[in-house]
Amino acid sequence: MLSIAVCDDEVIECCNMAGKIKEILEEMKIPCIIRQFRNGTELLQASESFDIVFLDIIMSNLDGMKTAQVFRKKAFDKILIFVSSSREYVFDAYDVEAFQYLLKPVDDRKLKSVLQKAVLKTERHSQEFIIVSRERQKKKLFLDDIYYFEIKGRMIDVHGPEGIFTYYEQIGELENKLRDKGFFRCHKSYLINLKYVDGYNRQEVILENGEKIVIAKRRYEEFVQEVLKVMRENGGIL
Repeated sequence: MLSIAVCDDEVIECCNMAGKIKEILEEMKIPCIIRQFRNGTELLQASESFDIVFLDIIMSNLDGMKTAQVFRKKAFDKILIFVSSSREYVFDAYDVEAFQYLLKPVDDRKLKSVLQKAVLKTERHSQEFIIVSRERQKKKLFLDDIYYFEIKGRMIDVHGPEGIFTYYEQIGELENKLRDKGFFRCHKSYLINLKYVDGYNRQEVILENGEKIVIAKRRYEEFVQEVLKVMRENGGIL
């Protein structure tokens, strides 16, 4: 069951958006629960954990951008979609990792396209993982919870939000497992999750957690192609 929040201080617009979302998801045969909120404070006080949040930016009291900043601190992996009558905040949306930025009035075809991509992203997050071995024990590692792999000889450090997990594996085998899964070996010692790339230059990649990973010169052009591809697939405005 998909859980969705729509937050807009304009009652009619909030109801219309919720109605359109419900129609599209019913057409896609995806069960959902949609809750409506009139301001950011109500949304942040809700007890539910929403998979997708549609958030108006220009609202009285707590505006959408400030609401998003607080929301991100407790729900870093959820999908956030801004809806606004102004283009003014497009670049600010990157700071809170917005999945998409929709302009009012929202075109029905555009809304359907964005929803399809958002649903696909939620499904991927819940399903994809690899199984690794350490000390005769098996461990499941979800791909969306991995920032990057660091290769140290025959050992691999897995860096994620919960810290570092170390295990033994051949890097060639790991690369084969992660082929077409959004990972890229930007340097002989690093295999990064492209969804966590926040910025880059010819020397290094800056991840969303602030870490900097070196890029090998000969891999830079391919890296750029791959990271832009991932951004487009995840609703990036390019």
